[in-house]
Amino acid sequence: MEKVRKRGLIFGVGIPVLVVALFGVSNFTGSGDSDSSSDTTELAGPPTLETLPGRQITGATPCPKTDGTEERATIFEKAPTMCIDAKKSYTATFDTTEGVITVALDTKNTPNTVNNFVTLSNYGYYNKSFIFRTDPSLDIIQGGGASNIDDPGYTIKDEGTGFKYSAGDLVMARSSGPDSGGGQFFFVTGPKASVLDSQGNYVTFGKVTRGLDVTQKILALNSGEGDLGGAPSRAVEIRSITITVK
Repeated sequence: MEKVRKRGLIFGVGIPVLVVALFGVSNFTGSGDSDSSSDTTELAGPPTLETLPGRQITGATPCPKTDGTEERATIFEKAPTMCIDAKKSYTATFDTTEGVITVALDTKNTPNTVNNFVTLSNYGYYNKSFIFRTDPSLDIIQGGGASNIDDPGYTIKDEGTGFKYSAGDLVMARSSGPDSGGGQFFFVTGPKASVLDSQGNYVTFGKVTRGLDVTQKILALNSGEGDLGGAPSRAVEIRSITITVK
């Protein structure tokens, strides 16, 4: 299976000479891809999820066990089927090396995006992954892999548009192309992310209910080095993501 690579999106904010970049993940092979100039350099750092322990699931992706006993999987051939009950409330608890972040997932407005995230979480996909990007120019921190090239091997369809971004949002990362999200996400830590409002096509699928200060602390670790606006000055690991249902 060809490993999926991340691509970048460059956009203006009303001043012609000022551009900033938000990067996501995208399935592409290079054939028919005319926007190769927006590809970015990989960040140096930890091994990718592809090299970490975890099985590959071929064919349809079945719903994982929800009691924490599911064998870890890091590569998938197809997006998961619907595994959540959108009528219930789902909470994601991120256990990171910088503290705990709790997020209420939005099953009402973005059930398919939440389903994708919950399914990957229950497969242990995010365990021992990293917050690899800290971008003070946008007030965002990005994770969902060991580096900016990681994704699960498939993409999902965008679920809505016209989003507005504010502190505490949990948002799917994606490339400049539609329907290009996969496993990566970013947290909005402050008001500067509102520059993305003019696009509004990064799907917000959750809101931080506890630990916004943790996301801001992670942003403050920005080293000013690397692409994507910078990286933490020390490794920020997501030890695990636990999903609870009510």
